Amino acid sequence: MRPIWTGAIGFGLVNIPVKIYSATETSNLDLDMLDKKDHAHIKYQRVNENTGKEVPWGNIVKGYKIDNEYVVLDEKDFEAVAAEKTKTISISDFVKEDEISSLYYETPYYLEPDKSGTRPYALLLEALKKTQKVAVSTFVMRNKEALAILRPDNNVIVLNKIRFAQEIRDPNQLNLPKNTDVKPAELKMAITLVDQLTGKFDISKYKDNYNDELLKIIEAKAKGKKIKAPEMKVVHGGTKDLMEQLKASLEVKRKKSA
Repeated sequence: MRPIWTGAIGFGLVNIPVKIYSATETSNLDLDMLDKKDHAHIKYQRVNENTGKEVPWGNIVKGYKIDNEYVVLDEKDFEAVAAEKTKTISISDFVKEDEISSLYYETPYYLEPDKSGTRPYALLLEALKKTQKVAVSTFVMRNKEALAILRPDNNVIVLNKIRFAQEIRDPNQLNLPKNTDVKPAELKMAITLVDQLTGKFDISKYKDNYNDELLKIIEAKAKGKKIKAPEMKVVHGGTKDLMEQLKASLEVKRKKSA
């Protein structure tokens, strides 16, 4: 793996040199965009809207429009915003992880210590484990300040980017059910179904089968076979009675277990 960021964790007055690595990878098939007529590759070009000519990367700059005029920014301008933050993951607080809603979670990364940071890295890792806390931190990646938590995962410190509060939409904009009566008998049956389906979480038993199925279709089409789309399966019977649907769900589970 290649690091995507190099800097240090600021833990009080302790500096822990680290490298950031992506903890995830895509499982999607690498599909190309083609012209329907001749299957030629579609290419994206960076075009000057005035001349219509393609602009090379070296000639592209970033700018912000004020009073119909652009103020152009360079790398030094971005560094001047907070030069001390560009290479530091600054820990500000320690909190319990369950206090953070899953709505806020974004991308996970692995933190690897530099040779000179092995001991303080191990110290922070062990402290997080013992206290069962996570460290709320800020850092700058790709010229943008990010919020994150540092949490232990076995023998590695994971940096999880999390969203700022202003990035979360207000759910009050949704048309949610209000004052809907939940019948005690239906609730009891629903809880029974939940209990029946409850087990220990094992991520390894969940597989992304979509790409495998898509690849089978691609291979079949390559051999000239016609593909017939399957019909949508009905999840439950025709009854609209909620209690009957719950009972049927319990029966299905019992039959599978038998």
